[in-house]
Amino acid sequence: MQITISPAATVSGFVRPPGDKSISHRYAIIAAIAEGASRIHNYSTGADCQSTLSCLRDLGAVVENREGVLAISGHGRYGLRQPSGMLDAGNSGSTIRMLSGILAAQPFSTSIGGDESLSRRPMDRIMKPLGDMGATIHARAGRFPPLQIEGGPLRAIDYTLPVASAQVKSCILLAGLYAGGATTVREPVRTRDHTELALREFGAEVESARGVIRVQANPRLEARELLVPGDLSSAAFFMVAALLVPDSELAILSVGLNPTRAALVEFLVSAGARIRVTNVQERGGELIGDLQIKGGRVLGGLIEKELTAALIDEIPVLAVLGAASELGLTVRDAGELRVKETDRIATLAENFRRMGVSMEVMAEGFHVPGKQRFAGAQVDSFGDHRIAMACAVAALAADTETTILNADAASVSFPEFFDTLRGITA
Repeated sequence: MQITISPAATVSGFVRPPGDKSISHRYAIIAAIAEGASRIHNYSTGADCQSTLSCLRDLGAVVENREGVLAISGHGRYGLRQPSGMLDAGNSGSTIRMLSGILAAQPFSTSIGGDESLSRRPMDRIMKPLGDMGATIHARAGRFPPLQIEGGPLRAIDYTLPVASAQVKSCILLAGLYAGGATTVREPVRTRDHTELALREFGAEVESARGVIRVQANPRLEARELLVPGDLSSAAFFMVAALLVPDSELAILSVGLNPTRAALVEFLVSAGARIRVTNVQERGGELIGDLQIKGGRVLGGLIEKELTAALIDEIPVLAVLGAASELGLTVRDAGELRVKETDRIATLAENFRRMGVSMEVMAEGFHVPGKQRFAGAQVDSFGDHRIAMACAVAALAADTETTILNADAASVSFPEFFDTLRGITA
């Protein structure tokens, strides 16, 4: 599918982002191994999160949508059953990585794969720690999906992540629920802590301090009623749109403000963005609030080290803002972008080139000079949802219309994205 975006005179109104993708995955997976029926409000409508639900259904969990509320009935940590065929994670790295931690402990074997894009994404980062815990996992070419997981008893480990990754950390912590004793994960830099918060909410014993996370085995997980906050990563596209187009004023309602994700707001404010946070409250251990954004001059900045890990999903759209900023944007320590749905550094550079914007590419990062103007062009998501949405935001500031090829990739995380974008730029 292709979509044509016209330049915007202003961005105004309000946006209520879809349910947070990361939190939706985790609530659904843990609910499926808890005791009783959980109710999850504002579950993400994105294709990735629907892939998680499909896998859980195939594993025997009862999953129903009751008047917009997701109901998941679990029968405990060993209540899943062997699926009749291969589990399909679609395009979702979160699904395959986090579910693998649970599947490694089940008393049956499971195959799990996904689409062509997912099949190119390396899984050795989870295979190594799960192997240390006693799991047997076979993969195509030793590291790519599909995975054949031979479930069985696991042992606790103390594992230091070689590369900061919330998905890998989550996989190990979920496997740790089934291991004897306490499983420990050590992070080189802090990553999003949604798994730790969700596990505590369902009744697990989780300790976390100074980059060391420890989960006790054999908890009694009990069903909960939970609200998924609005997705800050999805909101980022609209925040940048409002900052990019002069005389804009936008409200983003009921968005998640978890401290491990709020680095986005802090970075934008430090770059000169006018953002006000209001109506903050806590639900299920997660912070939720409203954001008020006013367009205006933005300086740009540097993203590196811990900040790169915290902003890894938002970097594509921040690069768009960087090109229009006063000083530009430099990103370092971002090798993880090379192994997302696409090589996001390469696909971003290619689309910027088509739109007349220069970008200096490095092995694990890039630099986008500031004070550049986007030209209308034909660009391509290359099947990556965040590239599709970043290009759409850039198109708002272009001199003429921009056509986005494979724009339907946005549905992976935000099916309503283009309708929402039209609503605030009409």
